[in-house]
Amino acid sequence: MDLEALGRRITDARLQRRTTMKALAEKAGVSASMLWSVERGRKAPTVVVLDRIARALGTPLAALLDPGDVPRVIVRRAADQDVAEPPDGWRRTILTPVVPGVNFEWVRTELPPGAAPGAYPPYAAGSHEYVVVESGRLSLTLGGDDGDTHELAAGDSIYFAADVSHAYANPWDEPCAYHVAALIMRSRT
Repeated sequence: MDLEALGRRITDARLQRRTTMKALAEKAGVSASMLWSVERGRKAPTVVVLDRIARALGTPLAALLDPGDVPRVIVRRAADQDVAEPPDGWRRTILTPVVPGVNFEWVRTELPPGAAPGAYPPYAAGSHEYVVVESGRLSLTLGGDDGDTHELAAGDSIYFAADVSHAYANPWDEPCAYHVAALIMRSRT
């Protein structure tokens, strides 16, 4: 890894956000001397430190890495997919590989009958979500409690600008499975 190039990308991202080195260090939970050394390419950050810096900048970790180091083909095996299974019974699987510099995600979610996992906050302007219902029925509310609710059945799809809060639910008596393809401009606010 080219430490000087990494440092320049971090510095550029910090300056674009008009953030001081001290403020970024505090937000990232790293020492100012560590951040100074990383920005100047004098010290190799651990993955944990680099992830903290990326989160504090509101950017994916991959965006700080050298795009020249990104392979042209990335395979993500089923066994390596990230799966969330909270105690209330729904299941969320991230299907896509992580590609540095690409803020795209394809997710498959299974909602048991009566499940309502809660609302997601908006993404930044320019973010998009496409949803396709695989089986069952899905209720999608856009714009909070007073927003518009769309009921979708198996085979239905919907697109929305993801800069609004949105909530998925399955108020019916049958399970639901759906896919979300999301192009995310920045971290959720």
